[in-house]
Amino acid sequence: MEPIEVTERVWERLLAVRDGRFCTCCGSWSPGERAALALYGPLARRDLGPMTVAQIGQSLDGRVATVTGDARDISGPDGLAHLHRMRALVDGVVIGVGTALHDTPRLTVRLCPGPSPVRVVIDPRGRLPNDAPLLHCQATRRIVIQGVDLPRPDGVEVVRLAAPDGAFDPAEILAALHALGLQSLLIEGGGTTISHFIEAGCLTRLQVSVAPLLIGGGQLGLTLPHPTEKLSDALRPETRVFSLGSDVVFDCALAPDAQAALDPVHAKPRRVAGS
Repeated sequence: MEPIEVTERVWERLLAVRDGRFCTCCGSWSPGERAALALYGPLARRDLGPMTVAQIGQSLDGRVATVTGDARDISGPDGLAHLHRMRALVDGVVIGVGTALHDTPRLTVRLCPGPSPVRVVIDPRGRLPNDAPLLHCQATRRIVIQGVDLPRPDGVEVVRLAAPDGAFDPAEILAALHALGLQSLLIEGGGTTISHFIEAGCLTRLQVSVAPLLIGGGQLGLTLPHPTEKLSDALRPETRVFSLGSDVVFDCALAPDAQAALDPVHAKPRRVAGS
């Protein structure tokens, strides 16, 4: 397990990689700094095409909430900082309507420097009310993917997709967001939404952040719609393990080409205006 060290210069490099101005391979770094570059570098890179990463924070016994639905502070302080870094490095963050209704997340970047991502809510039946705070902060783009005709507040972009069984095809969601210019995406929640993306084969990487607490009951993190019946058929992704400090993150490669993002030698900065 590799402990990460996100120093100021490491974070400045990662934001520069996000903007296409630098690679992750050059420079003299401590072991902890290099581990941080290895963990966050794949999210920051834009030279390998579209990437979709999911992140879920859970307890040691795989819970994301108590029996009463309390999900606050599942992750420790370093786990929360990790999530905000992920937000800062992607183009857009995607949540299901259940998470939007229950948790009312802001989806902004507050615990590290960097831009807040485009906010995307998956809402097949139009359950998200138009007075939801998520729709009214105009500091960044807001997108609702819905399967019904429902007007949204001014400035909110609506993507209409077919939802034959009350759910969208994750591949169609990604195609629609790529068409809107969002190439690097974070599927932040909830567990049901992430599980559907896993089963559809639409994730490049999955990060499971584990906090050292036992809840004993409550909502489980990941439950696939069609779970395997034999261990021999289970997904066994290539996995790296990092210590965040208060939490441990398992970084799993799910797509066949996910390993390419780990090779810093091939991370070439693209030419940007004025360079």
